[in-house]
Amino acid sequence: MKLPNIRGIDAATLPANYPEPSHFDIEQIIRPNILSLEPYRCARDDYDQGILLDANENALGPTIDSDQSQELHRYPSPSHPQIKQSLVNLRKLPSIHYAFLGVGSDEVIDLLYRITCTPTKDMVITCPPTYGMYGVCAVINDVQVKKVPLDVNHGRFQLDLPAIKKAYADDTENKIKMTFVCSPGNPTGTLIKLSDIKELLEDPNNIGLVVVDEAYIDFTDEEASAVSLIEKYSNLVVMQTLSKSFGLAGIRLGVALAQPPLIQVLSNTKAPYNVSTPSARLAEEALSDNGIAKMKEFVAELKKNRDYLIEELSKLPNVGVVRGANDANFVLLPILDKDAKEDNNRAIEIYKYLAETEKVVVRYRGSELGCAGCLRISIGTKTECIELINKLKQLL
Repeated sequence: MKLPNIRGIDAATLPANYPEPSHFDIEQIIRPNILSLEPYRCARDDYDQGILLDANENALGPTIDSDQSQELHRYPSPSHPQIKQSLVNLRKLPSIHYAFLGVGSDEVIDLLYRITCTPTKDMVITCPPTYGMYGVCAVINDVQVKKVPLDVNHGRFQLDLPAIKKAYADDTENKIKMTFVCSPGNPTGTLIKLSDIKELLEDPNNIGLVVVDEAYIDFTDEEASAVSLIEKYSNLVVMQTLSKSFGLAGIRLGVALAQPPLIQVLSNTKAPYNVSTPSARLAEEALSDNGIAKMKEFVAELKKNRDYLIEELSKLPNVGVVRGANDANFVLLPILDKDAKEDNNRAIEIYKYLAETEKVVVRYRGSELGCAGCLRISIGTKTECIELINKLKQLL
């Protein structure tokens, strides 16, 4: 085993097969300035008990009167090991060295760009239609994007493996540092096959990371998660979040799950106290046994509502069959014209009318590849689903 040259890495945390696949070398994809970075060491890295006179905090306490204000005048933990332990227990990973916490998945995406991609030089692959922040972060970091569209024929929304593999083979200068795979996809709502993800990981022409965004993974089968591949593959990153299935979008807590060398690089690079104390407290509660049980209960109810909504939408006139495999907490509904063809103009009219007149807000996605005429509809409560159906009946 070759120990990677990463500050803070402990050989004892590495999987026995490290690195696999054998062609992957993390030092080849991490920017040299990041590898040589001396991480900022904050006050709470050393001590967090006793009379704390080390971090220039306000010893008199917070200036708000609230039951939630206790200890808000102190900086939070820089690492939150309790949250990480709960996460790796939930996702069946060996230790907290496999988990990184960010301010939403968006911070994780941005950090991945910053540690791997040299501005104006390097490149990533995205597979539209997909989550828009991959492209936004590329622009912010001055990184090129090679778009390899999904196979959208008949609503498949699966990877075009030959096209991605060709992009790897053509990358003779090793510029492609990441491939973003959204699974289940947004706005497609469709799970990507694990066998396809494994092909990308094992392709000897792919020297970069495969980043699998699993924001909606809890709404599909448990065994479908790419987390099951992490202990084997050193070039895999799986992103998750507490925003969707846990219903905690407001606390902005995203997660990267990967082998320890990459997690250590992310930890070395992040801001010292990126996850706040209130967010951490709520995350700990959500990841308790009771919190996880509640999450599973809510997911089961939302999946029932999803089935109900799909069935009722199928009865409406002038709509198409709901697109994709419906593995997430939303559906993609095509709006049709009088000739039964997808109609972007009509979809926009309905989208605006619902929001501005009926105060029911869905999302127009007709400009996305393979989504002509489509509205993306999040799964609400049963009452909200019924109200939406009634209003669509009147409009259609």
